[in-house]
Amino acid sequence: MDGKMLARLGAVVFVAIAITATVIEMTRKDDPAPASTAPALQPPTDPLRATLRRCQQLGETATSDPACLAAWAESRDRFLGRTPAQTAPQQNEEQ
Repeated sequence: MDGKMLARLGAVVFVAIAITATVIEMTRKDDPAPASTAPALQPPTDPLRATLRRCQQLGETATSDPACLAAWAESRDRFLGRTPAQTAPQQNEEQ
C-alpha cells in the first residue's frame, strides 16, 4: 500500500466513525430535565446572619448599637470556636 491509498482509507474510516456517532447521538432519547433545580428543603435562616446584615447596612452607626456589638461578639466566638463559658469575663470599666 502506498501513502495515498493509506490516507484515503484513513479518511473513509474517519468519516464513517463520524457519521455513526452523529446517527447515535440523533437517535438517543434525552431524559426530561427536572422541573426545578432548587433544593426542596431550604436551610433555616440564621438570626445572627440577619442581624449582621442589618448592622452592615447601618454603617458607622452600628459601632454604637448594642445589638450589633453583641452580634459581632457572637460571630467572633463562633469563628474562633469558643463557647460562651470559654470567653473571659470583661473587666469593669472605671466609674
